Amino acid sequence: MPYNSIFRPNLFAGQTIIVTGGGSGLGRCTAHELRSLGARLALIGRTQEKLDQVKEELGDPDTFTFSADLRDEAQVKAAIAGVLAWGGRIDGLVNNAGGQFPAQLKDISLNGWNAVVANNMTATFLVSKAVYLGWMEKNGGAIVNVGADFELGNPGMGHNGAARAGQTNFTYTASVEWAHAGVRINSVIPGFIASSGLDRYPERAHDVLRNVKGRIPMKRHGTESEIAGAIVYLLSDAAAYVTGISLRVDGGLHNYGKSSFYEVPDHDRSKPFNGFPLYKPPKVLE
Repeated sequence: MPYNSIFRPNLFAGQTIIVTGGGSGLGRCTAHELRSLGARLALIGRTQEKLDQVKEELGDPDTFTFSADLRDEAQVKAAIAGVLAWGGRIDGLVNNAGGQFPAQLKDISLNGWNAVVANNMTATFLVSKAVYLGWMEKNGGAIVNVGADFELGNPGMGHNGAARAGQTNFTYTASVEWAHAGVRINSVIPGFIASSGLDRYPERAHDVLRNVKGRIPMKRHGTESEIAGAIVYLLSDAAAYVTGISLRVDGGLHNYGKSSFYEVPDHDRSKPFNGFPLYKPPKVLE
């Protein structure tokens, strides 16, 4: 079954787009939607087997895959050089790769702190810089960074909050410094999304992940397709005058987090959008 995108066919025909972390979860779904809209895809991630599986799902032998640790500058440069040797251009970049784990600040080791900061902030910088210098500085393009909400702090995952704050601030800075080159750079800030990434959290976090929908004004988890749709919009010409923003896709969770005097009634009025025929809910939510 084809991806049921709300965007017009061939929206990205003739364009080459990189998706990091393209082997699972949000990256996998975004790759499927972009391919359905005519993009040539380069998938970069840590596990070659996962990238190859998504390539097979896409049914496109032209899809480029490259296994790399995006925290390592030499590997990042090799990956981007590989994309350019294969595709000759880079029109769009989705910085989706990342990772974190729940822990209180007092329990986070220096290695754990550094790993999360490198995964979620440094990798975004390294890949974006390599793409900018390798192609976009002379040719323009669009970059979308997939982050996480940090503005109210991130109790229980302070290393992730710090990393995502830095990632978003990098987005704001680059949107100004790179505007003269015709480069737009924005962030998508997902809320609690029913993606395979939830299954990587330890069992002690499962009840929180299941029950969090009670704290969300829309009273449900988001779908992978709802994040992919936001990414596609920001990559598209419809967002030609949009740069340096953070687009929250969180069912209203951020704004509700500030409220002490209002409780959203239980309801089922928010209907999810799911255009991805291969989607399966994470086991933790079954």
